[in-house]
Amino acid sequence: MKWSFIIQQKLKAAVLLTSIMALVVLCSFLSNSAIKHINQSFSSIYQDRLIPAVDMVYLSENLYTKRLSLEKYLFSNTDVTLAQVSEQLHRRDRAIDSLLRDVEKTFLVAEEAKSLHTFKNHVKDYTVLENRILQLSQDGQKEAGHALFNGRGAAMFQESIQCLNALTRIQSTVGRSLMNESQSESSQFNLLSSLQISVAIIIGLVILGLIYNSKMITQEKQPFHLN
Repeated sequence: MKWSFIIQQKLKAAVLLTSIMALVVLCSFLSNSAIKHINQSFSSIYQDRLIPAVDMVYLSENLYTKRLSLEKYLFSNTDVTLAQVSEQLHRRDRAIDSLLRDVEKTFLVAEEAKSLHTFKNHVKDYTVLENRILQLSQDGQKEAGHALFNGRGAAMFQESIQCLNALTRIQSTVGRSLMNESQSESSQFNLLSSLQISVAIIIGLVILGLIYNSKMITQEKQPFHLN
């Protein structure tokens, strides 16, 4: 009977320990997965959201600089020549193209890609209009150039800025979503860590119980000596 009891206890302990070890392995796998997702989220926030957000600032700066350079040439009595202002605008155009290529290399959700495409079209159309204004100035039609700059040019410039602002808002929304996802993954990781600690405590208690039962059975085996 004692041997039957010992075998049953060992089987129960083996099943319990096996289940606990399986749970530990599962928790470790889930923890590693959670850490990987957290790292990916933070990497995406930096590479696909923070850096492009800085690029958006530079895009806005270049657009405003182009607008001011052309305005200064058209309406101020400066020594800047048509060739010089044209080179200034082309230099800003090259900078804008470079920034747009950098943004396109990042991960974009469908709404971001659509908004970026719209912005690129606005920038292209505005560049064509700038060239048209410069051509009018070169042909001696300054008044027509002024009217185009203040009329259609102002409207197209404002549309470009509004489109850029809309793209920035989308970037912010997606970044906030990634932050919420990271927080959720972090909470899951903390829960798994607490579970692993609890499992470790249970294993310790099981081992102590086995040691205690082993001692009790050993004591029962020893014969009593009468004086």
